[in-house]
Amino acid sequence: MTHPGRRASTAPTEPTPPGTAPASSSSDVESPAVVGDNLPAFHERLKEELTFPLAWGTSPIRDFPTWRATARATVEAHLLHPADDSPFDAETVDERVEEGHRRRIVHFDVTRFSRVRATMLLPEGRGPFPAVLLLHDHGSTFDIGKEKLVRPWYDEAKLSSARAWADRCFGGRFVGDELARRGYAVLAVDALGWGDRSGLAYEGQQALASNLLHLGSSPAGLMAREDQRAAAFLASLPEVDGDRVAALGFSMGAWRAWQVAALSDHVRAAVSVCWMTGLKEMMVPGDNTLRGQSAYFMLHPGLSRHLDIPDVASIAAPKPMLFFNGGRDTLFTAAGVETAYRKLRAVWRSRHADDRLRTKVWPELGHVFTRDMQDEAFAWLDRWVGRARR
Repeated sequence: MTHPGRRASTAPTEPTPPGTAPASSSSDVESPAVVGDNLPAFHERLKEELTFPLAWGTSPIRDFPTWRATARATVEAHLLHPADDSPFDAETVDERVEEGHRRRIVHFDVTRFSRVRATMLLPEGRGPFPAVLLLHDHGSTFDIGKEKLVRPWYDEAKLSSARAWADRCFGGRFVGDELARRGYAVLAVDALGWGDRSGLAYEGQQALASNLLHLGSSPAGLMAREDQRAAAFLASLPEVDGDRVAALGFSMGAWRAWQVAALSDHVRAAVSVCWMTGLKEMMVPGDNTLRGQSAYFMLHPGLSRHLDIPDVASIAAPKPMLFFNGGRDTLFTAAGVETAYRKLRAVWRSRHADDRLRTKVWPELGHVFTRDMQDEAFAWLDRWVGRARR
């Protein structure tokens, strides 16, 4: 019987003299077993086996609410990290009025294991306000997390790094500050490894991942649970209209935004900028994901046997969702983005909710969230959860 992944030998075989080991044949031995980019030689065969049988339209489940509940439960099982409903035990430790809105530092229990320092901005006027959960990117920059999105008025040492990040990725804007000026309450929290919770270095990410896996958790699963908790915390605040909470993120934060929209009933809409693709189209030679390291923060072991990346995002349907990608973004292939967008559009169309899904490629742009992109995204937020909904 031929071993899967190997070719059967068609050459005649000579009898082996007694006491002599059979000679190896290049026709039936896998060599090399690992090819470029640390892919197994049989990676294409593995990809062929990924049929995503639980995807909407492929799954035998034809009732959408039942499918959504089943798909969400499947994702939840693959997070590895357990759900958490412990009290938040929140405490405001600093508040000041600056630039027309309130700046607040809040401590709360993001899980039963971790108490974090979060930043909040509240607009002028009386609430409750529409709100946005801000989810920071990866960027291989760990000294700042929430500071990438909200100007750190409390830490001069981080301010220089934060401004450089805003210049590099956001057209010089702090996205959270801009949203507060536009009438939104915003909350930003550091993920494990960033900002106040740093101590992580690029080379240590795989070690952190393996250690968390040994401990029955995973970087991606822990991050998903913490994002769920942050969304619930934001929606619970008296200054916030719990029916008008959105999530917004760039790069890894974009992945977090559509994921928390899929997994949390507290999130009613999401803006996802520069992180959407089909899995198979991402797993190609030269892709950044193949380097490992940061990929662990966006990897739920075994989930791809059930759902493609856009299938997970589709659990959020028919919530209002916006997806932007840059046409020159080297982190995602054009084929991967188009595959994902096509799948997403099919799901929202099946729910008669085409107007609630916005997918757009900005042909001239790379891995950025420019002011023009922001203005379009903010206007979209206004339509679905913001001022236009008052």
